[in-house]
This record gives sequence, structure tokens and C-alpha cells, in this order.
Amino acid sequence: MKKSITFIVLCVLAVTVFAACTTPTEEPVYEQAVTPTYDRDGFPFTMPNQVNNIISIGPSNTEVLVELGFVDAIIQTDMFSSDVPGISEDIATLDMMSLDLERIISLNPCIVFVTGMTRVGGEMDPLAAVSAAGITVVYMPSSASIAAIKEDILFIATVVGAMDVGEAIVANMTEEINRIRAIGNNVTERRTVYFEISPAPFMFSFGSGTFLHEMIELVGAVNVFGDQEGWLGVADEVLLALNPDVILTSTNFLDDPIDEIKTRSGWDSITAVQNGNVFIINTSASNRPNHNIVIALREIAAAVHPDEF
Repeated sequence: MKKSITFIVLCVLAVTVFAACTTPTEEPVYEQAVTPTYDRDGFPFTMPNQVNNIISIGPSNTEVLVELGFVDAIIQTDMFSSDVPGISEDIATLDMMSLDLERIISLNPCIVFVTGMTRVGGEMDPLAAVSAAGITVVYMPSSASIAAIKEDILFIATVVGAMDVGEAIVANMTEEINRIRAIGNNVTERRTVYFEISPAPFMFSFGSGTFLHEMIELVGAVNVFGDQEGWLGVADEVLLALNPDVILTSTNFLDDPIDEIKTRSGWDSITAVQNGNVFIINTSASNRPNHNIVIALREIAAAVHPDEF
């Protein structure tokens, strides 16, 4: 339970620090990328000559590498990646907020993919010693838009020499997003939605400038906090006044997160609670900015507009 809460808070902090937003009207299929010389955080790096052993820090990075076909190349990861399908439970894990640099250097990986969360509240380049040892380090800050998530996937694919697979992943994402967008554009009843990332007493949600906000709009709904920006704390009385039609939650550490919402003091006055429109959305798919957001997108669509999706 503590691990889940910690990761949710880290996600909120990281996306707040590294947020960047675009909201395209149609999702493009990307062209072949040129060989990068700077990582996604602007640090220069040298492309590895081969990729046969990888350290992946950050579950979003790990899921992309697995999807690209590099699960057998991952020799070590972080504790939050332990639930990624394909990752062996025997693989040792690192603390992403306090990385053991000596251990990383001793393993002599071809490349280290590291989440930008390792830098939240810390030094600019905590893996400088690893780079100085001749190991390729690539920073991947958490992207805040669907377009940037696609670019992340193609970037990783380019670095590991699997661009064809990366383009296929992005093309599949694009097709599904556009399918849902087409239905969402024709929805006449635009229901209001509250999406809870973290429950009481520290309720967190989001406004514009986040990929989850884009996803709510894609299904033809309205984010109750869409007039605000980024990740934000939620006051009980504010949410009661907003009175959403639908409540979504990605909380996975409570025995019954839906019942916990329905039984909160005063929340029985909310339209969503009165009508039984409280739903849980896959935690990993909604919290990790990678190709699996389409899983959460389908769930959001079905929850908000069951008659349309």
C-alpha cells in the first residue's frame, strides 16, 4: 500500500515539473526519426554500439522496452516495475529516488534508461558518475501529452534500434485513439467527470496540460477541473459544489475504492454517486505515460458513455 501511494505522489510531482502540452485534433503517425544526440530531457548522450543489457528505471520506460521486444535484455529495474508483465520476479531492483551508482557501474550495462523522477527535488544529473564511466544514460521525463508520449516511444525505439516496432506501436495507438475520438466528437451529452488519482485525505486530480485531461475530452466528456492546469489537490467542498456526473478513480490499494468514495460524508449528494456512476480505471494504464494509455482510454470511454462505447 505504501509503495502505491508513494508512486502516485511521485507521478504527480514529476509530471508537474516536466509538463508540456499539445492537443492535436488528429493523432499523427510519425515518420522515421533521425539518430538522436540528446535525450528527452536535453542531456547529450552517445548512442550505444549494441543493446544487449539494459537497466530500466521507471515502469513506463520498462513497459515500452518490453513491448519493443527487449525484456530479455533488461538486467535490472526499479521496484515500481516489478509488476510489468514479462519482468522476472528474480530481477533485482533499484531505488529510483536514491540510485546505487556503484552498483550500476559494476553491472556495466550498455544503456541506462532513467525516469525524470530521479531528479525531482535533487541535483541536475544524479547519474553523472555513470556517464563518466562510459555508460550511456538516457533521461526520460514523464510526458504530459499524448503526442509527447508517442515521441517518447519512438525515441526509445530509435535508441535500441527497433524503429520499425516502435512505429507499429505508435500506429496502433493512433488508430485506436482516432476511433474513440470519432465517436466522442458525436456525443451530444457531454457528461462532467472527476478523475481521482489519490483518495482522501489527500485527494489529487488534474486539469488541462495532462494526457488524462486529453483522454477525458477525447471520449466526449468534460473534466470538472479543466479550467485549471496541471496536477492539483482537491478540496472536499469544491468537489461537492462541482457535482460531477461521473467519478473515476485509479486507486488500487484500497479493498473497495468505489465503495470508499460512495460512503464519504456528504458525497451522497453528488449526481455520480446517486446514479451509481463511480468506476475504477486501470491504475498502471492511466498513471504511466506510454502506449498502454489506450487501455485506460477504452475504460474511461465505456464508463462515461456506456451507450456510445
